[in-house]
Amino acid sequence: MVLEGEMDGIGNNMQKKAAELERLAEVLVTGEQLRLRLHEVKVIKDRRHHLRTYPNCFVAKELIDWLIEHKEASDRDTAITIMQKLLDQSIVHHVCDEHREFKDLKLFYRFRKDDGTFPLDSEAKVFMRGQRIYEKLMNTENTLLQTREEEGGTYERALVGSEFIDWLLQEGEMAAREEAEQLGRRLLEHGIIQHVTNKHHFANGPLLFQFRMNFRRRRRLIELLHERSRCIPESHDSPFCLRKQNSDGGNNSFLSVSPTKEIKVTVGVRRSSMSSSCGSSGYYSSSPTLSSSPPVLCNPKSVLKRQVSPEELQTLGGSFIKKTFTIVGDAVGWGFVVRGSKPCHIQAVDPGGPAAAAGMKVCHFVVSVNGLCVLSHDYRTVSSLILTGPRTIVMEVMEES
Repeated sequence: MVLEGEMDGIGNNMQKKAAELERLAEVLVTGEQLRLRLHEVKVIKDRRHHLRTYPNCFVAKELIDWLIEHKEASDRDTAITIMQKLLDQSIVHHVCDEHREFKDLKLFYRFRKDDGTFPLDSEAKVFMRGQRIYEKLMNTENTLLQTREEEGGTYERALVGSEFIDWLLQEGEMAAREEAEQLGRRLLEHGIIQHVTNKHHFANGPLLFQFRMNFRRRRRLIELLHERSRCIPESHDSPFCLRKQNSDGGNNSFLSVSPTKEIKVTVGVRRSSMSSSCGSSGYYSSSPTLSSSPPVLCNPKSVLKRQVSPEELQTLGGSFIKKTFTIVGDAVGWGFVVRGSKPCHIQAVDPGGPAAAAGMKVCHFVVSVNGLCVLSHDYRTVSSLILTGPRTIVMEVMEES
């Protein structure tokens, strides 16, 4: 017999375990994204020292310069702290393992994935397997991820458990159905996929599942230092956060547009962009330091003067014209905020962001995202659709003429 207190203890342990797995996943994904970027810009390359060649390494001092130049760190101390975090998690190491600290010197360091010394424990293996499967699904043409219905609800980019198992076998990921089902269960237990209503574990059957973790979201390295930010409820529109603006006194601010066109300044850092079940329609922000200050919820009113229907938007010869934008997200996001329902509208646009550069404006009504009509969806569904999609998005909007 299990007592109530014992059940509470089990639940707390599961929550702690889930939080640990989430932190591990963020470190792994953030480190891998940094590694690929450094390879692309040739910061990582073969280097010689004392007649010896060290392949695929970087110079600590040069990397710190690069992090500051690309605004991944505000100063050298912050850059060192970020890289020390990756070193402590065995993502990077000194090429001769002679230094356990990341130093702002002309020392060679290397990503362990580049020399095969990455310690693949069981947890890391699951996340790396999940990331490979996620990328394969996104990069290949298949009908696995579709808009599907279950128990009266409609879910974007959902897959059927049994079809997912068929795909794993077809792609050679697993050899037997039992093994594939077990992999699906591990992916769910590690928060990589989830049942669409969180009612069921993964099973070889007709139930629907979605990827909960977006491996393609561009992480900012500074997020590794903000452990408390993971305790803040995450909003569905989070990939569309506004960029930080320059301000005095070291404070970071976001600009959001109110209906009266006044500019409101909210002190905060970039929100985490993983979707959750948060039902609020507000903006979340938190202190840019590691203090225990509670998050601030800022909920500006709609910028719309009036609500319109999907039928009015699509009326031939009406007062709305259709525009198409191709927006390439950067390390911060896409630079806009979506709100409303049936249809959604653009609530705010960062003047210096990718969306503004493409021509998007406040009060545009969202018609489609990457070819999928979203006129009948709310902002949470549209946000999730963009969040789980590619970095480059194609959006059709309606603008009042």
